[in-house]
Amino acid sequence: MHHKIVNLAPTGMIPTREMSAHVPLSIDEIVEDCRRCAERGAATFHLHARDANGVPTYDRQIYARLIGGIRETHPDAVICVSLSGRTFTEFSERSDPLRLEGDLKPDMASLTLSSLNFSQTASLNAPDMVRRLAEMMAEREIKPELEVFDLGMVNYAHYLADRGLLKPPYYFNVLLGNVATAQATPTHLAAIVSSLPTNSLWCGAGIGGAQLTANAAGLLFGNGARVGLEDTLWYDRERAQPATNVGLVDRVVSLAQTLGHTIASACEVRQMLALAPHA
Repeated sequence: MHHKIVNLAPTGMIPTREMSAHVPLSIDEIVEDCRRCAERGAATFHLHARDANGVPTYDRQIYARLIGGIRETHPDAVICVSLSGRTFTEFSERSDPLRLEGDLKPDMASLTLSSLNFSQTASLNAPDMVRRLAEMMAEREIKPELEVFDLGMVNYAHYLADRGLLKPPYYFNVLLGNVATAQATPTHLAAIVSSLPTNSLWCGAGIGGAQLTANAAGLLFGNGARVGLEDTLWYDRERAQPATNVGLVDRVVSLAQTLGHTIASACEVRQMLALAPHA
């Protein structure tokens, strides 16, 4: 438990240049941010692609350039592509990044286990969509990054695992603090974590002002923390100090060290998650 995973979510679907001067949007900006954060301890990268206008895209060619750019300098980095349901509704769109091959194939892909509401938008994940994405990941040998916002989503992970669509060790991001789902409180976290399948690893992620609380919980009681501008654009609850990805990684690494933990290297994360070494 002492080796902690730092998982960076640098961009997300929502942030724009107007919302943050620091959010990486272009391919070069995202790659550069990920490289800088890898130097500081981030081992896993949860990527969202943007097109030339900064608009979210599922296009595997853009994901290919992101993955290739990061692996050029950090070949062992664990790379996860987003299959988000906020904007794209067709299976062919959402599964597009799973079709990458060879050196550009992602290690992991996000799988949100149910539909949910955010503050302004919804993420639609119909049962058939979740199952089909899980089936394709199993076929392609891409590990699901299981996104859990609520207790029912954990139950759906059991449902998929019982049907052979998920294989241990399981990896969960437990996302707390979103207005319509579980909060960053001991009772909500305990209900979720105590229900995870055996042979699960989990990282604490917090939306907005809950990020630091959820990160601390993940470092104290789980396997690490997910940080990044996808989840919060501010260092502080008062929203006085704009955040950067590098600054958020530095803060969580420092916190882990204060708590007496070491940061897992990318190779160690691969061993923890039973991922193949990168060719």
